[in-house]
Amino acid sequence: MTKMKFVCDAERCIECNGCVTACKNANETAWGIQRRRVVTIDDGKPTEVSISVACMHCDDAPCMAVCPTDCFHKTDDGIVLHDKDLCIGCGYCLYACPFGAPQFPKQAAFGERGKMDKCTYCAGGPADTKEEEYEKYGANRIAEGKLPLCAEMCATKALMAGPTDTLTDLFRERMEKRGQSLDAWQPMHNDQSSETAATLNLDRMAYDASRQV
Repeated sequence: MTKMKFVCDAERCIECNGCVTACKNANETAWGIQRRRVVTIDDGKPTEVSISVACMHCDDAPCMAVCPTDCFHKTDDGIVLHDKDLCIGCGYCLYACPFGAPQFPKQAAFGERGKMDKCTYCAGGPADTKEEEYEKYGANRIAEGKLPLCAEMCATKALMAGPTDTLTDLFRERMEKRGQSLDAWQPMHNDQSSETAATLNLDRMAYDASRQV
């Protein structure tokens, strides 16, 4: 089954924070919780680029590996979700995540942090009713056949969401039109699935695009 991913085209991101606002509006997260943010690298320099960052729904998610209560689970299409009823607010997931995706409403140590919150790819989470699901996790647009609102509302289409192979093809087409290097596309090893190769290529593309000027 195809996996759903995010990718941000750094050459198109204009740091408007429209994705941040869209996420906040769609999920009505608590004050201080920022599921998505725009990070600017080399601010004020000729090499300046901006990238929209949230939970990247990793294939081998480190947050899942360190959680002592196993509150994380992965859907069939690769979306990493969590159960707030199992979360004890220990913060291990925050320490493990390279993207700083896990958010906590409080700053105190361990159980005083409150329940962890993060991007759900607009796929909700475990709950008995739709109302409870929205209150705990926000919108479930995936169940409605829609993509995350942050990507849909991106004015320059820098932030993209969807199946990995589709995003790979789209990003490659953009880079070809720009005349950029296609070194990100490496031959697939015999022991790699097409899905694994596409994910690796997305990682290489994201890095390559962030260094282009």
